[in-house]
Amino acid sequence: MIVVDTNVIGYLFLSSERSDQAEQALVKDPDWAAPLLWKSELRNVLATYVNRAFISLEDAIHIVSEAERLMKDSEYEIASDQVLRLTEQSRCSAYDCEFVALAMALNVPLITVDKKVLVQFPAISIDLNEFVSR
Repeated sequence: MIVVDTNVIGYLFLSSERSDQAEQALVKDPDWAAPLLWKSELRNVLATYVNRAFISLEDAIHIVSEAERLMKDSEYEIASDQVLRLTEQSRCSAYDCEFVALAMALNVPLITVDKKVLVQFPAISIDLNEFVSR
């Protein structure tokens, strides 16, 4: 099992320079977990893509449906005190710290491309590229 942040989930479903890496990560470890927050963050990305006419509304609905299917039964509630303690320690956003807190609680790595998270939490976070290259 690995915790993946919303960027990694998005790369899997939205064509980008990192889509191949996200696919490789899924093959390498198909047991992905994320805090409940991932869904709202992905919806926000998809709404932006729709509003900028990068994708259609129908495509966005299909993407979120596929992502929800992938993450079904792998979404976790995170205690607020854990998140806030991590934000104080790192100065990372509460959003980012939800993913860190989950990885810590599950004792599994967090796969991300977020440079600040990678610097502030090197013991638990792994860059997506590094993860697929191992």
